[in-house]
Amino acid sequence: MLEWVLKPAAKKAGITKRIGWHSLRHTYSCLLRENGADVKVQQELMRHSTVMMTLDTYTQAVSDQKRAAHAAVVERLMKEIPAPAGMEASR
Repeated sequence: MLEWVLKPAAKKAGITKRIGWHSLRHTYSCLLRENGADVKVQQELMRHSTVMMTLDTYTQAVSDQKRAAHAAVVERLMKEIPAPAGMEASR
């Protein structure tokens, strides 16, 4: 299945990184995170002994969530920094 299905599908999708069965675990973990699964739920579904294994090894931050977190910080900072004289209308 790996050689006949998974690797050809990855190649067709333009994925050039090494693909194996373990890739599916990383994908599953990231999809759980992206869908808002609680980290403890992720850990148990992945059957890891610790949450740190799940987070440090398998789960990557979702780009949309990173952008939203960054935008929220920028927005908060912009509200707290007074605009220079004559620039109030441009914000």
